[in-house]
Amino acid sequence: MNLGKLVFSQVMEFLPLHIFRQCVDRYSGNYKVKEFTCLDQYYSMAFAQITYRESLRDIEACLRAQHSKLYHMGIRGPVSRNTLASANKVRDWRIYADFALSLIATARTIYSKEAFLDDLNETVYALDATTIDLCLSLFPWAHFRKTKGAIKLHTLLDLRGNIPSFIHISDGKLHEVNTLDIIPIEVGAFYIMDRGYLDYARFHCLSQATAFFVTRAKSNLRYRRVYSHPVDRITGLICDQSVLLTVPKSAMDYPDKLRRVKYYDSETKKILVFLTNNFTLPPLTICMLYRSRWQVELFFKWIKQNLRIKTFYGTSENAVKTQIWIAVSVYVLVAIMKKQLNIRTSLYTILQVLSVSAFERTLLYQLLEKSD
Repeated sequence: MNLGKLVFSQVMEFLPLHIFRQCVDRYSGNYKVKEFTCLDQYYSMAFAQITYRESLRDIEACLRAQHSKLYHMGIRGPVSRNTLASANKVRDWRIYADFALSLIATARTIYSKEAFLDDLNETVYALDATTIDLCLSLFPWAHFRKTKGAIKLHTLLDLRGNIPSFIHISDGKLHEVNTLDIIPIEVGAFYIMDRGYLDYARFHCLSQATAFFVTRAKSNLRYRRVYSHPVDRITGLICDQSVLLTVPKSAMDYPDKLRRVKYYDSETKKILVFLTNNFTLPPLTICMLYRSRWQVELFFKWIKQNLRIKTFYGTSENAVKTQIWIAVSVYVLVAIMKKQLNIRTSLYTILQVLSVSAFERTLLYQLLEKSD
C-alpha cells in the first residue's frame, strides 16, 4: 500500500536535479565512484542540516536506524561516517557552491517582486561578514591570530526576500573592506554597509559604476558644506547636506560631492550620520535604507542558530566549505519551497517542523500550514 512520500523526499523534490548533475560533471565529482555518489552525499548532508545532526556519528546512527527508508529518501549508497568523511574531504566543494548559486538565482527571481520600500524599485543589497571561530590546532589553514583560528563568511544579501546573492568564504585575516573588490556591481543598485567598509577610493569606484552606497560616517569626518537642503525636523532629520571631503588623501580618493544626512533616532536616543552618493531619494528613505541593513545581521544569527555551520563534520578546508555551501543551499531551498507552496509560516518555523517530521509521510503543505 502506498502511504505517500516522506517529508524529506517532498522537500528534496524542489531540487533541480539536472542542474546538480551538471555541477557534478563539471568537476568530475563521481569519477571512480561506485556506491556513495555526490547525490547521496548531498542528501545525507542536507538531512543533517534539516534534522540538526551534530556529528558524522550522529548522521550515521540516525540514517542506519531508518535503513528501510533510505531508498525512499533518494540515498542509494550505504551510509557510514568514514564514507561521508572521505567524500567531504575529497570531493570538490565547488560542486555544491555552484549548485547553491544556481538555487540563489532561482530564489532571487521568485522573490524579485517582493515589496521592500514603497518609493524604491531598485535592488538593495546589505553587505556584511560574520566570523566563525575555529580551533587552530584542528584547522591550521584557517589563519586568524597566533592562538586562534577562524573563517569569515562575507555575504551580500538581497533584501527582497533576504536571499544571499554573493557569498565568499575566507580565513579570519581578510579584512571586510577588501570584499568591495570582489563583489558583483549592479548598475543602479544600492549597497548598504556599516563603517567597517568605509573606503573612499572603493566608494568612488562604485559611483563610477553608477551604483549607490549608503554607510555611516566616522566621527572624525572632515568636510566642507556645499549646500544645505531643507528638512522636516519633526521626522527626526537634523540636516541634509551636500559636502566635499577636505582631507587631502580622502579628497583625492573621492573628489566628487557626497550627501551627508544627520538623523536623531528616538528609539536608541542616538544621533546617526549617513553618507551616500544618491542625491534624489528623500533623506528619510536614506535613513530607512540603512536601518534595513540589520536584515543581514539577522540572517547571520538565523543561519547560526538553525543551520549546522558552527560545528563542522570535518577539519579540512574542503570539508568546511562543502558543509557551508550545502547549508546555504538548504536555506535557499526552503525559501524557494515556501514561496512556491505559498506557505505563510516563517522559515524558522518551517525548519523546526521539518526537523521532527523528516521520516513522516504527511503532505508537506498540510504539515506546514496545519490544514486538512
